[in-house]
Amino acid sequence: MVPEGKETFFWQVDKNCPDPEIIRQAGLILRRGGLVAFPTETVYGLGANALDGRAVKSIFTAKGRPRDNPLIVHVASIEDVYSYAGFVPQKAGRLMEKFWPGPLTLILSDGGKISEPVSAGLPSLALRMPDHPVALDLIKEAGVPVAAPSANISGRPSPTTANHVRMDLQGRIDGILDGGPSGWGVESTVLDLTGEIPVILRPGGITPEDIIAVVGPVEMDISLKKNGCAPGRPRSPGMKYRHYAPSAPLVLVEGDSLEVVREIKRLAREYLDQGKIVGVLCRSGNQGQYSGVLAIAAGTVSDQASVAAQLFDALRRFENTGVEIILAEGVDDRGLGLAVANRLRRAAGGNIIRV
Repeated sequence: MVPEGKETFFWQVDKNCPDPEIIRQAGLILRRGGLVAFPTETVYGLGANALDGRAVKSIFTAKGRPRDNPLIVHVASIEDVYSYAGFVPQKAGRLMEKFWPGPLTLILSDGGKISEPVSAGLPSLALRMPDHPVALDLIKEAGVPVAAPSANISGRPSPTTANHVRMDLQGRIDGILDGGPSGWGVESTVLDLTGEIPVILRPGGITPEDIIAVVGPVEMDISLKKNGCAPGRPRSPGMKYRHYAPSAPLVLVEGDSLEVVREIKRLAREYLDQGKIVGVLCRSGNQGQYSGVLAIAAGTVSDQASVAAQLFDALRRFENTGVEIILAEGVDDRGLGLAVANRLRRAAGGNIIRV
């Protein structure tokens, strides 16, 4: 059952110099077992005291999140990792020194101090240090590690603004810190370090090439089943369940850029002939290619970072437009594009056409 009618405080803060009194209020709520949404450099997170099992369970309730989907614990310093993880390998130390604070989550063995619901029964623990002044000040003020998935209803596009959080969670959580739009726009890279060879479970802002340059070879485990989900118990957030989906079904078209545009135009004509209202998610500059549809742009073909930053906002802009089907242009899945392609493939839930 999802709580409704709760008073949700909404605080606007300066991203670079947040008001200490507002941070104090929000930190107190976390320390006492409440839920506070806050900005990070990736997306907005929904935080709870990671040492308080009851508080952590309320995250799952507010989001409608499956209980077997583990959470990431956010900390304010590298030293905190050694307090909560059971074992920290040398590779983890090198990665933290290189990329923290930043969009990299490390999966390590669980030291037994974090409440059990965080890891959903797994013997491991996901940790990261966000690169955002508001997030870091909040964690420090709360005085506890903060468990925080994305601050949205489970399965919907992740929130990159406080208003996205408001749309999904107003009345379900205790507070929202508005620190402006997120920077990266896609969630952190998740790297499993519990085995001999590191395994990327979710691509993000730190690319495989970035990681290889620091620790050597890595493996990838980001494959999808036909329904857009990975099989079995999820080892990382975003693996098992369909994620990032707008309200209308999304069909992703991947391949050569000219062929992609041609195929989307063909599909759009078919759906229009069926009397459907069609939306197209495309790159800036391609909007004029599509007639008779609602075309919304996310970034440019030449700038993967702009696509990542605008992707979830573009998906949410289709809400309440009446579109009945969304046709999306695929992206080059090299570098940061791998993270964008991953989010689009999961949003499509397996409805992928390759040309």
